[in-house]
Amino acid sequence: MTVPEPATSRPATAPSTTSRPTLTADVPDIAPDSARPTHDGPLATAQSQLAGAIRRLGYDEGMHAMLATPRREINVAIPLRRDDGSTALFHGFRVQHNVSRGPGKGGLRYHPSVDVDEVRALAMWMTWKCAVVELPYGGAKGGVAIDPRRYSQAELERVTRRYTSEIMPMIGPERDIMAPDIGTDAQTMAWVMDTYSVNQGYTIPGVVTGKPLEVGGSLGRATATSRGVVHSTRAALHEAGLDLPDVRVAVQGFGKVGSHAADMYADAGARVEAVSDQYGGLHRSGGLDMQRVLDHVRTTGSVVGFPGADPIDNTDLLTLDVDVLVPAAVEGVLTADNAPDVAARWVVEGANGPTTAEADAILAERGVVVVPDILANAGGVVVSYFEWVQAQQAYWWTEAEIEQRLAERMLHAYAAVAEVARREAVSLRDAALLLSVQRVAVAHRTRGLYP
Repeated sequence: MTVPEPATSRPATAPSTTSRPTLTADVPDIAPDSARPTHDGPLATAQSQLAGAIRRLGYDEGMHAMLATPRREINVAIPLRRDDGSTALFHGFRVQHNVSRGPGKGGLRYHPSVDVDEVRALAMWMTWKCAVVELPYGGAKGGVAIDPRRYSQAELERVTRRYTSEIMPMIGPERDIMAPDIGTDAQTMAWVMDTYSVNQGYTIPGVVTGKPLEVGGSLGRATATSRGVVHSTRAALHEAGLDLPDVRVAVQGFGKVGSHAADMYADAGARVEAVSDQYGGLHRSGGLDMQRVLDHVRTTGSVVGFPGADPIDNTDLLTLDVDVLVPAAVEGVLTADNAPDVAARWVVEGANGPTTAEADAILAERGVVVVPDILANAGGVVVSYFEWVQAQQAYWWTEAEIEQRLAERMLHAYAAVAEVARREAVSLRDAALLLSVQRVAVAHRTRGLYP
């Protein structure tokens, strides 16, 4: 099966595409041995999603194995001399899933649960994400198994610089470009850039994105993922003849993505009735005063204890009677256990992989529209691309230019995915995967095998 390119108009900034050949073959029902995950979790979900797209596209086992297996990966030990003179050891990873469409692109995550299978899954999702919004990148991801809350700023700097030095042969503005993720921020990217640049002998701002403006960052990058989530939500609502003022929203995860998204939803007229972070949550029928919530978080470090709202835990938030549910925390929060109780009509995935394959099937059967992560939260990588382009040109755009280009790219991508979903009678997730997997496969076949 070949998925034809959607006949939507392209913004002036969108890259051109090549024609799609017809590809047919017998396809196994499971991933090849080399691609099977070792345990349940994000990698199992990612592999299951890929296997479904492979079957629909009719690709053979060789193509399946190539798309399921990371191109390169590295596992490094990171010793840290702590402020008190003691030594700690951490494990770090960097995975380049696929580079057929361009250099690797993906975040750097600091979290105690990080392991290589999680990083493999996130790198695969980055491949599809970059392809669905037509960026000239492949997918990559990095992580260090550390809880950044337990270490000083000086200790985190030493961890970051050692990690960067260990993976240096894999990264670079034409090889693999990092960005912030859970537990990392613009300052982390500045340390990565400086470490890489010092070792190369000159300043190379394009080795990372999401860095501070003072060292070559881009306007609009800090809120880009959230803005993309809101653009995707609005596009999904428009298909039903609605707009943001017509809906009630719940946001799980009040970090870099969720907090900005909740604020943007409220500014656009939506009633944000529930938010939560790792410590707990809030619920108020009729909507929360988001400016007061944000002020409370800045003062206390959490949404917990905000006056004028009822406490709610993260689990109960997922099944609240709202119109739009935005899981913007971590992977695997929507499962076969709670998916039957999701009351929202739309699920917009602000996080990577928040819905397991089993939950996805249940939601689809119940008629819940899931705007998938590789589309919904692609705003961050889109503006990362803009930042990388600006760094390569040494010419920076205005915030208005960036927001306009981001809106064009996100709305074009949504329209393309929605058209495939209608034509093939599949979910938005399946449509996004069909488009992105096909684009990567075409790039691979066009380049050929070496030698």
